Amino acid sequence: MITLNNLTKDSISITLKCFFGFEDTLTEELTELGYKDITKLNRAVQIKGTWEDVYYLNLHTRCAISILVEIAQFRIHDEQDVYKKAAQIDWTSFFRSNQTFAIKGAINSSLFKNTHYPFLLVKDAIIDCFRDKSMDRPSIELKTPNILIDLYIRENMLTLSINTSGAPLFHRGYRTETGSAPLNEVVAACLIRLSGWDKKTTFLDPFCGSGTILIEAALLAAGVPSSIERQHYAFKNLKNFDQKLWDKIYDDAPKNARVLPCRIFGSDIADEMVLKTRANLRAMSFGKLIAISALDYSEIQKQEEDIFILTNPPYGQRLEADELDLYSGIGDWLKNTMNPSTTWIITSNEDGPKSIGLRPGKKYNIYNGDIPCTFRSYETFSGSLKEYKSKANENTKS
Repeated sequence: MITLNNLTKDSISITLKCFFGFEDTLTEELTELGYKDITKLNRAVQIKGTWEDVYYLNLHTRCAISILVEIAQFRIHDEQDVYKKAAQIDWTSFFRSNQTFAIKGAINSSLFKNTHYPFLLVKDAIIDCFRDKSMDRPSIELKTPNILIDLYIRENMLTLSINTSGAPLFHRGYRTETGSAPLNEVVAACLIRLSGWDKKTTFLDPFCGSGTILIEAALLAAGVPSSIERQHYAFKNLKNFDQKLWDKIYDDAPKNARVLPCRIFGSDIADEMVLKTRANLRAMSFGKLIAISALDYSEIQKQEEDIFILTNPPYGQRLEADELDLYSGIGDWLKNTMNPSTTWIITSNEDGPKSIGLRPGKKYNIYNGDIPCTFRSYETFSGSLKEYKSKANENTKS
């Protein structure tokens, strides 16, 4: 019988889920955090570690959506094998009968005509486990369960895991106000890392919306975990939760930043969005250090300093003529006003960036939630391309 005690050994299998296209970004982050032997998967990476690592990563990773601990992996031959294998786990060792649970995951197997059926089989195995021990049956709660079980079946291989995060990790806990189409916090953190921003150069978001990109940039620059304001993690509901260990990890984490290593500022043409950004910044220790203005991007003037721009201009699923004009205007602004600068733009529009009039240096295909997007970089510079590259190489060496 598999119990939670089997998962207290020194090496457990930890899977960190991420959005499509950010597997390398998450791998890079884990490497910087000191982890080795990282295996890249589809929309996930995997490492070996301990429960201390589980607690630490839930707090410190910026680029993962959720963190799973593998309970067991089985080979199955038919539908009923799902129940039989799930019944080999002592679910009463994981959680209590007065707690709620849910089962989520993905089924990619020709064994099942109905992909919902495996979830029902695992649910039955869990409930029967409690009943067989003359215990009350736990209740199912799909929206906010105490315990979240991950079921993954690929052809003949079944993997059962505990989702130790619970709600996705883009629920940071710091954002109280959002716009109509907010950028996902994890996506914002991944984009900043993917862009290669050095955390020293002045950072600007001229379409800041509710401020997600600015806040993630400031948290990264200050070394404060993005989830420092979050209080709820599903691992706290497991029977093996170690309160002292979690308190130590949390207490050791940087929480406040009274100074930032660079200037970070943003703007938005909508007064309402500026107010929402300021409301979100109000709870942050560095909130007063980030300047927010109710300005159209074209009204922002470049200073003498180097500047790094990362932004998410407004876009719709259907491209309209005024959006083409917007991207054309952005291109003119970059060339005539923000020169020299490095700019990264995320958009779901394919035609819009063509109107910018600058050749992108790099291009990545990524997702913002379920929306396919591109993430492009643009360089504007004075003088010849040879002089610009020579200066860039000198800055890299220094």
